[in-house]
Amino acid sequence: MAPAVVIGNGDMPKFEGRITVYVAVCVVIAAFGGLMFGYDIGISGGVTAMDDFLKKFFPAVYERKQHAHENNYCKYDNQYLQLFTSSLYLAALVASFVASKVCSKYGRKPTMQIASVFFLIGVALTAGGVNIEMAVPLFLSELAPTKIRGALNISFQLFITIGILLANLVNYWASNIHPYGWRISLGLAGIPALVLCVGSFAICETPTSLIERNRVEKGRKILRKIRGVDNVDEEFDSIVHACEMARQVKQPFRKLMKPASRPPLVIAILLQVFQQFTGINAIMFYAPVLFQTVGFGNDAALLSSVITGAINVLSTFVSIYLVDKAGRKILLLEACVQMLLTQGIIGGILMKDLKATDSYLSHGEAVFVVILVCLFVMGFAWSWGPLGWLIPSETFPLETRTTGFAFAVSSNMLFTFIIAQAFLSMLCHMQAGIFFFFAAWIVVMGLFTWFLLPETKGVPVDSMVEKVWKQHWFWSRFMGDQDDVKGV
Repeated sequence: MAPAVVIGNGDMPKFEGRITVYVAVCVVIAAFGGLMFGYDIGISGGVTAMDDFLKKFFPAVYERKQHAHENNYCKYDNQYLQLFTSSLYLAALVASFVASKVCSKYGRKPTMQIASVFFLIGVALTAGGVNIEMAVPLFLSELAPTKIRGALNISFQLFITIGILLANLVNYWASNIHPYGWRISLGLAGIPALVLCVGSFAICETPTSLIERNRVEKGRKILRKIRGVDNVDEEFDSIVHACEMARQVKQPFRKLMKPASRPPLVIAILLQVFQQFTGINAIMFYAPVLFQTVGFGNDAALLSSVITGAINVLSTFVSIYLVDKAGRKILLLEACVQMLLTQGIIGGILMKDLKATDSYLSHGEAVFVVILVCLFVMGFAWSWGPLGWLIPSETFPLETRTTGFAFAVSSNMLFTFIIAQAFLSMLCHMQAGIFFFFAAWIVVMGLFTWFLLPETKGVPVDSMVEKVWKQHWFWSRFMGDQDDVKGV
């Protein structure tokens, strides 16, 4: 066990606790849900670049790809090919609200177990994935001590990036196994689901979820266990108070529509929208396709994806280290500058030197584009990637937490679907201009962060209303005349 730490700062509530081995084990097991999700993201783009897969399911795309005078930007433009990736997220949009109900009624732990079972048996694959997206960030935010909540929550994003990297490695290896390499790539997704399914029996439910469901003494016992100290009275009383307030809310959806709930709801949804409009998933989904577009062969393109995947993992450690020291806003703002510059330069290079037909980048230019993509991924990985999940999971009050986070998750899935479904067609019609499209959104994101996003570093989850929303120059106007929660 590590030495005891005092959780809190300034006039914030101070909760005693240790960083225990048991909490670390729970975090690692739960974060395997992120590995499942990341593997799905990474595997799709690599599989769609494999000739064996294209010949079997998308022969028209394969023929277009082999054409001597192929269009560099349009050779993969096929709505059905895009649907292979994007349809998973459309199903997830609906499933997130089911997951919200399961989280509230049965707890975070059973939701993860159910999700992993669904994933394993291959029924409604992404519905299982979104249950993971719904449950794991909430589980981690409620389990973690306030002082290191950001770092522990980001372990979910870290495992997403590891999943993407593993998928890229598997794709690189399986691409040379003919004609069934793509089957191996898709089938190995069951391994992290099996780890989560078995491992989830060893982890605890969160104290908040237990107390919320009237298992008060069990909640106190678990709180002592995860904090590693006997004196948890102040934190326990804070959770009990939050649960009592939450029980007075009979219809959390209606409560979420009230003006006082607007700040965390708007922030949560916009963070998910902006996360997708950085262009990151377009790059991660289709990195092999993108690198083939700029002149790399099939194997080289997959290898380049492995490189970007490794950068993604390593850069997430930067966020884990800095998020509870520097804070959330500074990471988001720095990344906006970094991503804006890289998107703009990539767009400029492609617009100047990569025409639609009979044109390729020089080897040096293609390598430079890969470097720029790595710098872009680096900026995203320590900012909008992890913080897009962290901030919504820590800013809702308990009475609307699962419902509000369901809106955040469904927004993410909706716009992931839109980008995944549209990217190859946008690349075909906008050509290099697609990078300027995403760059324009990054400017909007930066302005939003500077003016409207509050800092949540070091603030206990159940103190957000008083310490964050009521103190903010803009959002405080929605908090002044709150409705009585009773009967809402």
